[in-house]
Amino acid sequence: MKKLFLLCFLAVGMSSVAMAQTTSANVTAAVVDPNKAEFKFTEESHDFGTLTKGAPCSYEFTFTNIGKEPLIISNVVPSCGCTTPKYSKDPVAPGQTGNIMVTYDSNRVGPFSKSITISSNSKTPTKTLFIKGIIQDKKPAGTL
Repeated sequence: MKKLFLLCFLAVGMSSVAMAQTTSANVTAAVVDPNKAEFKFTEESHDFGTLTKGAPCSYEFTFTNIGKEPLIISNVVPSCGCTTPKYSKDPVAPGQTGNIMVTYDSNRVGPFSKSITISSNSKTPTKTLFIKGIIQDKKPAGTL
């Protein structure tokens, strides 16, 4: 019985040591490379204010790669199908600028608040941009 208890105690102790080594390896791997690409947006959110139904509703978010490696955007995903992003798939060199054009379907009346999620090779691999505004219905002819 004592041998069984001692064997279990040793097994638990050795697995704890193995887990500790794995955890410290993960922490070391999580250290961010100081040379990685990095976004610097002029604005991360845009308020369209109040627009009339059907009016143009697009905004171009501009960013600079302030890192030391080329910035590669792998995907841009809007929070819903009423928002359409366009972006260049070419790498953005260090010190250069890029943009992400976001268009909202202004044929939907009412307030809106949408997010656009960017995936890249940046120090912060996921970045979120925001747009908001209010779409009013067109005024009937003959009203002030």
